[in-house]
Amino acid sequence: MPPVAANLNPWINDAREACSDEAKAVAFWERHRGWEDSPACPRCGDTDVYKMQADWRYRWRCRGCKKQYTVRIGTIMEDSKIPVRHWTMALWLHCAGKKGFASKQLQRMTGLSYKSALFCAHRIRFAMSDEPDGPLLGAVEVDETYVGGKPRKHGKYAMDKAAAEGRELPKNKRGAGTKKIPVVAMVERGGRVVASPVANVTGDSLKGAIRHYVHPRSRIHTDDLRLYRGIGDSFAGGHRSVNHTNDEFVRYDEDGVVSHTNTIEGFFSLFKRGITGIYHSVSPRHLHRYVDAAAWRYSNRHMDDGERMAHLVRCTEGKRLANRHSAAL
Repeated sequence: MPPVAANLNPWINDAREACSDEAKAVAFWERHRGWEDSPACPRCGDTDVYKMQADWRYRWRCRGCKKQYTVRIGTIMEDSKIPVRHWTMALWLHCAGKKGFASKQLQRMTGLSYKSALFCAHRIRFAMSDEPDGPLLGAVEVDETYVGGKPRKHGKYAMDKAAAEGRELPKNKRGAGTKKIPVVAMVERGGRVVASPVANVTGDSLKGAIRHYVHPRSRIHTDDLRLYRGIGDSFAGGHRSVNHTNDEFVRYDEDGVVSHTNTIEGFFSLFKRGITGIYHSVSPRHLHRYVDAAAWRYSNRHMDDGERMAHLVRCTEGKRLANRHSAAL
């Protein structure tokens, strides 16, 4: 066996072994769910349980509710036929990929069908969809973006026809006013991010989301979009904006406050590079999954891969996503 780097998180060593063998994968999940020290039934919570040692299905049995269960129960893996070792690999790769991880690549690496790889990936993104632990606090930047690809260029036939008829072709519009899906995000400078697709961008929807997710003692930073006007009355730090229309991107105010939205635009940059370079295309009905995953990775960016994986294992507990609900929840 090759030597193990001294600075490598032990979780990564465990995950590497768990990806190669089903028994080791099951042991990995049992160990990191705390079943070695204090096993309890995930259905009734009774601690009077025992492992059915002679059973190849890695089952446990509860003396309280008299039911059998495995390490899959109570997690995103419940009722799935995908091997646990493949779930472990998928979990690790989704934690390690800064911009995400493609289901087609998971298909190639594991031998699963594309449908199974996508099934697995959607449930991992569902595990990443936790609400923030408390309201955002401090200097909070807010911005919106539009997801849906670049405008198509006019073809030669359309240009020739317009020239023959003596008319101008309409300009290809970008962003607001198109069929693209708007995504609104808020980020603490140096901290967490909250992001979500919205049906439409209005003053009421933007201000309502800001008041819901941001602590009243915070300061709001936005661009010069008029829909944000008046939001400062709800926050102790007020509202500062930069005028992107006049190419103002950073402003140093006299009271020492630095006004910009560069942090939230950096998040959008990572998110859109994931859409363009990893996934290539995202269905509007599943866009919220990809937004949740990008926000989760960004909020936990200060952890190493092992710490992120440990956190995600905990996030998988209590999560169940049926196929009929996969686009709704």
